Amino acid sequence: MSQDAIGRAIDTRFAADDEDLVPDLADLDLRPALEAVLMVVDEPATEEHLAKVLQRPVRQVAGALRALADEYTVQGRGFELRLVAGGWRFYSRATYAAAVESFVLDGQQARLTQAALETLAVVAYRQPVSRARVSAVRGVNCDGVMRTLLQRGLVEEAGTERESGAILYRTTHYFLERMGLRGLDELPELAPFLPEAEAIEAETLEGVPSFDPDAEDDGAAHGHGYTGAVEDDHLDHLDPTEH
Repeated sequence: MSQDAIGRAIDTRFAADDEDLVPDLADLDLRPALEAVLMVVDEPATEEHLAKVLQRPVRQVAGALRALADEYTVQGRGFELRLVAGGWRFYSRATYAAAVESFVLDGQQARLTQAALETLAVVAYRQPVSRARVSAVRGVNCDGVMRTLLQRGLVEEAGTERESGAILYRTTHYFLERMGLRGLDELPELAPFLPEAEAIEAETLEGVPSFDPDAEDDGAAHGHGYTGAVEDDHLDHLDPTEH
């Protein structure tokens, strides 16, 4: 037998041995398999995706997820399995937020600035909405803060406005995840306290200029005094203790 033939025979033997070592996904215990997968996800995993990965019916996976969530609650574990933004993910339990805060922040606070929170709230309740309209609601230029919210993955582009061609923005799934919401319908009822879009139309067109987000902000040099472009300097990330 030639050396090539021997090599191919050895490769085939090792490949067969490797296949024997890999268990059939359908033979794995479902609950431990779900726990193992959910330990490594970086965003909430949908029931459909988990069912596809583990080769199980969606109904079976959904039942196992809810059973695991109930089991962790009954046992009083330091973490919980929650359905957020259309998917499942592990979170530390709110009861132990002080311990998590002490470890992650080491006594320091890291939160969104008031300007960023206000801007994010306007987008959440008025979406899809343009930068100019957000600025009109807040009364200051919001270009700088909007850029930061985009970079943090909390808002995203959502097409253009038919009348003006302005880019529209909306919140993301990451926003829902960080807020602990299943959907926008779970937002608190605050929209009635915001001015209607028609009421600020004139202010949008006349009172608040829109700057090129990629251009240098020279407003201070000309005495304009807009604060939105510089208020994102302290926006490192959302409060990691939110659950």
